[in-house]
Amino acid sequence: MKELIEERTGVKPGTTGGFFRLNPRVDDIPERFSAAKDGVRLLLMGTIKKGGGGCICPESVLLKSLMQHLLLGRRDVVILDMEAGIEHLGRATASAVDAFIVVVEPGRRSLQTAESVRKLAADIGIHQCYVVGSKVRGEADRRFIAENLGDFEVLGYLSFNPEIVEADLSGVGVYDCAPTAVAEASAIKQRLDERERQATGKSQGVAAKAAEAGQ
Repeated sequence: MKELIEERTGVKPGTTGGFFRLNPRVDDIPERFSAAKDGVRLLLMGTIKKGGGGCICPESVLLKSLMQHLLLGRRDVVILDMEAGIEHLGRATASAVDAFIVVVEPGRRSLQTAESVRKLAADIGIHQCYVVGSKVRGEADRRFIAENLGDFEVLGYLSFNPEIVEADLSGVGVYDCAPTAVAEASAIKQRLDERERQATGKSQGVAAKAAEAGQ
């Protein structure tokens, strides 16, 4: 949507130099450009389509403004599914979120990425990072993740599941084809809800004490 990005930011995608509009209008985007199913709206940013495509700064400005609008200007629950890696953290696209959930696999490189994500998240003001273990094959994999990321809170685990592989090969939704995985994900969500309620309660308690001290 190059025309939309240029209209809102004042800069044509793929170009460099010039001035950006840092507060582009985004309030109409969620309804205009999302796909909806079962009360959930999906927005897809897209990706670089060819090598040498140029800077994606205008797209990032628009996306960052959209995320801030969704997270701060509306009472929506927003799940931002980022590509594996840390490049997006350098752009601070998700700087208004409450927490990061780092999905790790039982391997050294994956655990190193989790450490990098937490450090970079702290740099943009996000100090709550959880871990979810994925593609675990048994208790040994769970223990490997828990022991090597001992200072992270592990919300739960997603088992290696042939039903998920089959769903991907068939191009169908995991939610409809892998009930075991859905149950594991639901347990992780419940754990996350509990932790966030506790965190909210603590912050409200701190705010109340500060107000009392001020009086």
